[in-house]
Amino acid sequence: MKDNGVAMTYASTNPYTNEVVKTFPEATDQEVQVALKEGAAAYEKWRETSFEERAKVINNAASILRRDIDKYARTATLEMGKTLAEAKAEVILSAEILEYYGKHAAALLREQPLKVANPSDGKPVVVHEPQGIVFAIEPWNFPFYQVVRIAAPQISAGNVVLLKHASNLPQCAALMDELFHEAGAPKGVFRNLYLARHHTEVVLNHPAVCGVALTGSEGAGSIVAATAGKALKKATMELGGSDAFVVLDDADLEKSVKWAVIGRHWNAGQVCVSAKRLIVADALYDRFVELYKKGVAALKAGDPLDPATTLAPLSSQGAADTLRAQVKDAQAHGAKVEVIGAPVPEKGAFFQPLLLTNLENTEARHWEFFGPVTQLYRAKDEDDAVRIANDSPYGLGGSVFTKDEERGKRVAARIRTGMVFINHPLIPKADQPFGGVKRSGFGRELVGLGIKEFVNHKVINVVDIDAPL
Repeated sequence: MKDNGVAMTYASTNPYTNEVVKTFPEATDQEVQVALKEGAAAYEKWRETSFEERAKVINNAASILRRDIDKYARTATLEMGKTLAEAKAEVILSAEILEYYGKHAAALLREQPLKVANPSDGKPVVVHEPQGIVFAIEPWNFPFYQVVRIAAPQISAGNVVLLKHASNLPQCAALMDELFHEAGAPKGVFRNLYLARHHTEVVLNHPAVCGVALTGSEGAGSIVAATAGKALKKATMELGGSDAFVVLDDADLEKSVKWAVIGRHWNAGQVCVSAKRLIVADALYDRFVELYKKGVAALKAGDPLDPATTLAPLSSQGAADTLRAQVKDAQAHGAKVEVIGAPVPEKGAFFQPLLLTNLENTEARHWEFFGPVTQLYRAKDEDDAVRIANDSPYGLGGSVFTKDEERGKRVAARIRTGMVFINHPLIPKADQPFGGVKRSGFGRELVGLGIKEFVNHKVINVVDIDAPL
């Protein structure tokens, strides 16, 4: 895209109308160097700031989000297309995360005395110290939550954050900058920059940068993790998933169908932890499929600002075109494709809900479909359901439906992912860790695990014994 002869890669485009609302120029090399210098200086002061003072900023940010929920939610809806109700829920979740760290950060990072075998070994403690600038590379599907998920714990820990947001969210990214500034964060503690791709290496090679947290595609994660490794910087990666939604033979049928429809189609199916693969016990399969189709047919696609809309457009026309090509490729590999649900508008980045079956012996069973495309599998029994669930290169989340909670926990323990919910689709919470295994990435965000990802766990030991002669 060009504007006045200047290359523009950051553009705000309304997915409902495909109208380009505003464009933003990429940061210059000089602006990047200034941001890094200011971030490094801010870190030196922020690391010495008390937990109480940091908490004031964090809690202020939460209060601003709650106060201005309509402004934030509407911007997210106009920029990436999610329904206004979903956008408001995201703003509230972001506020809850900030409030969690405002309350618990000091306790989570309290020094830990270590037990020693002999008194002569001293009195060691582990202290948790911030390390510098954390580089956050975040995606478009949750414009605020994804940012707060890394910013809240790291700012609370005494680190500072440099944000590279998705190129289709420049206005949401700017709001994050405004949020922390209004909350009272000193200059450089949080900074958004419209970085070009080549700036990733520049940032990660800077001595003040201690690591990178990325949420995004496998391709992006592979490149960024390799760059971080070359620079000897720590990385955490959340790279998507293809979560199993397992319905056992004793499940509440209507309840599981209801949650399957919601679990697959919230945020227009553009969620790393959405219920992408429905694995249904043979005894319930036929009736489940019948009810699932009815449930999807009841979804209403339309203006995401309209409270009646329950199926939003995808984030962009490019996303819709990419998904359509992926489905066509899956069909060429042998998958059966069935249109389900009411017709969606032709204008805008809408995508017709689809059902994929006959996947068992195709490569497509290992793909992540980021949108309202459901993979459906019939399981012979519990062991077969677990086998299908684990037949994936991903390992982010999942869910198990059964009337027997103990059985659900046993099955959950056998599913090789980072998170499993029982009798509910997986949904992010402010007080639960988030992350996966296998090609879904590594590292954890939120709660105590998240705040300790980019801190130095230093041992300090007082040893008071006489030196040998």
